[in-house]
Amino acid sequence: MLVQYFFLRSRIYIFLSFLFLFSCDDSERKETELTIAQRVNELMDKMTLQEKIGQMNQYNGFWNVTGPSPKEGNAKEKYDHLAEGLVGSMLNVRGAKDVRAVQEVVVNQSRLGIPLIIGFDLIHGYKTISPIPLAESASWDLEAIRNSAALGAKEASAAGINWTFAPMVDISRDARWGRVMEGAGEDPYLGSLVAAARVKGFQGNDLSSSSTVAACAKHFAAYGLAESGRDYNTVDVGEHTLHNIILPPFKAAADAGVRTFMNAFNELNGIPATADKMLQRDILKGDWGFDGFIVSDWGSLKEMIVHGYAQDKKHAAELAVKAGSDMDMESYIYLAELESLIENGHVAIEQIDDAVRRILTIKFELGLFDDPFHYCDTTREQEITGSPEIREGALEMAKKSIVLLKNAEATLPLKKEGQTIALIGPLASDKNSPLGNWRIAGDNNSAVSVLEGMLKYGGNTLIHEQGVKLVNEIPAFHKEVDINNTDRSGMKAAKVAAKNADVVVMVLGEYGFQSGEGRSRSKLDLPGLQQELLEEIYAINTNIILVLMNGRPLVLNWADEHLPAIIEAWHLGTESGNAIAQVLYGEYNPSGKLPMSFPRSVGQIPLYYNHKNTGRPGTEGADAGSVFWSHYGDEKNSPLFPFGFGLSYTQFEYSEITLNETILTNGNTIEASVTLTNVGNVEGKEVVQMYIRDHFASVTRPVRELKGFELVALEPGESKEIIFEITPETLAFYSANKQWEAEPGAFSLFIGTNSATTRSVDFKLE
Repeated sequence: MLVQYFFLRSRIYIFLSFLFLFSCDDSERKETELTIAQRVNELMDKMTLQEKIGQMNQYNGFWNVTGPSPKEGNAKEKYDHLAEGLVGSMLNVRGAKDVRAVQEVVVNQSRLGIPLIIGFDLIHGYKTISPIPLAESASWDLEAIRNSAALGAKEASAAGINWTFAPMVDISRDARWGRVMEGAGEDPYLGSLVAAARVKGFQGNDLSSSSTVAACAKHFAAYGLAESGRDYNTVDVGEHTLHNIILPPFKAAADAGVRTFMNAFNELNGIPATADKMLQRDILKGDWGFDGFIVSDWGSLKEMIVHGYAQDKKHAAELAVKAGSDMDMESYIYLAELESLIENGHVAIEQIDDAVRRILTIKFELGLFDDPFHYCDTTREQEITGSPEIREGALEMAKKSIVLLKNAEATLPLKKEGQTIALIGPLASDKNSPLGNWRIAGDNNSAVSVLEGMLKYGGNTLIHEQGVKLVNEIPAFHKEVDINNTDRSGMKAAKVAAKNADVVVMVLGEYGFQSGEGRSRSKLDLPGLQQELLEEIYAINTNIILVLMNGRPLVLNWADEHLPAIIEAWHLGTESGNAIAQVLYGEYNPSGKLPMSFPRSVGQIPLYYNHKNTGRPGTEGADAGSVFWSHYGDEKNSPLFPFGFGLSYTQFEYSEITLNETILTNGNTIEASVTLTNVGNVEGKEVVQMYIRDHFASVTRPVRELKGFELVALEPGESKEIIFEITPETLAFYSANKQWEAEPGAFSLFIGTNSATTRSVDFKLE
C-alpha cells in the first residue's frame, strides 16, 4: 500500500508538472501573440488613476541610488513615489549599476512593477564626446552623422540610458543664441536631413535592442528664433515662417519615426509652447499622426505662471494636459494637481489615458517590460565605454566637421619637417574646452589637446606658449564663464616664440561653456584678450594659421583681412587635437561646409542666406548716390562667409548646368546636371549644392533655397557628373492656401560650391 501511495503521488506530481509547464507555455505564447497595444490596454485596466498620473511624472536624480534610501525631506517623498509607482521616468541617473538600483525600486516595490524610462541629455556623445551637433552638421555627411548618433547611443545604453533628449532640430538664424551649438544651423532642408539621420542613428532598426535609445525631437517649436538671441525669450513669427522654416525638421523627425517630442520654454505668438494645442494636438498628434509622447522641458509647466499665462499650478496642469503635453519634467505639477482636476470635471479621463497609453507604448517598444534590466549590464558597460570603435568614430566625425575658411597661397598644409612652429593661444593646450557644452558624462580635461595632437608629428620644432588665459577659473556647468580681461603676463613669452618661428599656429575662440543653454552673447568677437594677443603676434610674424574653437559663428573681419589661413574647428570633442593636427599636416583634406552664415557684424543678425528680396533689395555697390534701398550705411549686407562655404586643399571646377527639360509638369521630372572636376593635386571631397528660386508665388518666397546636395570624392584629374532631379514636390511650400503645394511659375536653379553661387539656369512649372 505504501508503494502504491508513493507511485500514485508521483504520477499526480508528474501530471501536475506537465499541466503547469503547458499552462506556462500557453501563457508565454499568449503574451507574445498579444500586440503592444493589447498589452498596454490590459495593463491600463489594472491601473488606478493615481498610478496613471504617476506615469506622467518625471523626476531628476535626487539621492545616491546605491546607498540607503532617504529618510526625510523631499528626497524621502520622491523615493516613496518611486516605490508607490508614481514616477514614470527619471533623468540624469546613469551607470548600469545606478540605473539598476532605481529600476529595482519600482519593479520590486511598486504594486504593478512598471519600469522606468531613463532619460539623459545625450547631445553629442556620452563618455566619449563627439563634435557638437553644429560641427557635425558642417560635415554635410548624413551617414557619418547617423553613425555618430548610433555610437553615442551604444555607449549611453551600455550605461543604462534608454532615452535621449536629442536631437535638437530648432532652426536658428541668430549666432548670439548659445544653443545654435546643439542644432544644424539656419537651413530647414539641411536641418531636416540631419534631424532624420540623428533619429535613425539613436533608434536604429530595433528600439528594443540594448544598443539603441529612444530619440526626442526638441524644442517644439520655434525656440531657435528667440528675440535678440536671448535664451528663453519671446518668439513672435508669422504663419509662413512657422510652416516653411521652423516645422520642416520636426516633420522630418516625425517621419523618421522619432518616438518622443519635447516642447519648448518659449511662448509662440503669445502662447507658451507647453500649452499650445495647435502645435501639439492639432499639428503633431493630428495632422502628422505622431503616436509617441511629448515631454515638457525642465519645469516648463510651472514657468507658464511666470509667463503670465497660467494663474497657478492647477491651471498650468489643466492647460498643459489639454494641449497634449504628456509628461511633466521636474515641475511636480501633474502628480499634485491632475487628480482633483479630473474629479472636478476640468480635465477628461480620456486625456489622461491617451498620455499614459503613449508613455507605456514606448516602454514596451524599448523592451522594458520583457526585461527591465537589459540596459543594466556592468560588464557590457566596461567593454563598450571608450572602446576603440567609439574613439575611432569620434575621430572620423571630428575630421569631417572641420571647415577650411581661408588658405591664401597654399599656406596649409604644414610641412612635416624642417620648420619651427610656434603654437600659441589659450586653447592650444586646453583639454576641456574642446569637449564643448552638453557633455555631462564626459570627464573634465579628457580631450586630446591641439598640443598633444601636433606633438605626434616629430619632424618640426614645436614651441608652445599660452600667451593669455581665456578664463580665470574653470566654470561649472551651471555658472557664468569668468573671462580673463586683465592678465597679460604670458604675452612676452608668446612674442619671443613667434619671432623665432617659421609659422605660427594660434588656437583661439570660446571656452567650452561659452555656448550652450543660457549662454547668449551680445558680442561675437574673440572673448577676452585674444584679439589683442592675435594682433600683437601678427606685428612680429604675419605667417599665422588661426585655428578656431567655438560653438557658434564669430565675427572674423580682422582675421580674414590679415591672416593667410583660418580653420573653423568648432568644439570637436574627445579626439579634437588629433583631428586638428591631421588636418594641419595634410593627413586629412578638409571638406566641411558652413551650416550657418558668418556675419561681418553683430548688427547684421539675424543673418541667413534664404532671406526675402523686399521691395527695394538693391545690390552691393549699386546706387552709390542713393540711400533708399535696404542696406546698412556702415556695413555690407552680405555675410563674411556664406552658408555652405568651405574650402579644400585641392581645387574643384564646375561645368555649366544642363537641364534635360525646361518645362516641368506633374507628369515629368527635370534633371539638372553639372560636371565636377578635381583640378588640384590631391584627393578631395566637395559638397555640390543645388538651390532654387521661385520668382513669383501666392506668398513671397526666399531669394534661394537649398533643395539638394551631394558629397563627392574625387582623385586629382577625376571628373564626375552630378545629377539632381526636380519634381513638383521639390518646389512645394506652405502657400497662401494654407497647404503644401507647388505653384506654376518661373524658377531659377543654381548649382555650386556655396549659397552665393551665381551659376544658374531657368525653367518653368506648368
